Amino acid sequence: MNLNKLQHRTDRLRAIPLKDVLLAAGAHPDPIDRAKWHTAPGLISINGQKFFNWNRHTGGGGAIDLAMHLNALGFQDARHWLVSHFPSSDMPAAVQPPTSTILRLPASAPRNLADVSRYLARRRLLPSGLLRTLINAGHLYADPYANAVFLLLGKKRNPVGAELRGTSTRSWRGMAPGSSKDRGYFRIGPQSYTGIVLCESAIDAISCLVLHPGHLCISTSGARPNPAWLPDLILPGLPLYCGFDADQTGERMAHAMTARHPDVQRLRPPQHDWNDSLLARL
Repeated sequence: MNLNKLQHRTDRLRAIPLKDVLLAAGAHPDPIDRAKWHTAPGLISINGQKFFNWNRHTGGGGAIDLAMHLNALGFQDARHWLVSHFPSSDMPAAVQPPTSTILRLPASAPRNLADVSRYLARRRLLPSGLLRTLINAGHLYADPYANAVFLLLGKKRNPVGAELRGTSTRSWRGMAPGSSKDRGYFRIGPQSYTGIVLCESAIDAISCLVLHPGHLCISTSGARPNPAWLPDLILPGLPLYCGFDADQTGERMAHAMTARHPDVQRLRPPQHDWNDSLLARL
């Protein structure tokens, strides 16, 4: 490829809307200021194609810079990450996403586990029995900052990423650096299940299981219409539901998923999301 074509495609990657990059990275919009997003590296504001991290007092411009910042990646790996999440960016087939990215899971801090469990049980009303099962299996733990860490597991049940959820007065959500959301997912449910529900987060998946016992509840770690592992879940006679949030983004991503995969049915949470629905019921 000549330099002009490479530069043109790099420019196309830089022009990807920052909001879409944040959603793909598992960031969560601030409920009050929609220009601010809660991410693993800190609170980020966006203005057009510019962003600024208020916790780290640094910023940048364009989707490549933001992908580097959110995922702790170098320039080329950030380009590959964007190609894998936004294939319509028209990158050539010769530029392939890396087969693996270094995963940096947060360290476990058992001293914070009681506080994290208390938050999940009292504030989120998640059943203590389900939390103990996840903790005993090593799929949920606390990090040194008292964040809840929910592991994403691959085909061989090896960790391929983690959702991080703040449990203190600083409310935020994000992903562990190097997480590969297309290689695995957080899951909870019985060994023999009657259906599968796709949710936007691990907390929503646990909440959905309480409301729909007997189902396998999976987190897509953000509203994504076509995770790479989704076709493997489409089995004859087994209902598969898209349970994304009942908001504009959730509806848009659910429509894109059901359009691409007609076997997937829409299952809308009664409230904004499954945890809100659980809180409303109890």
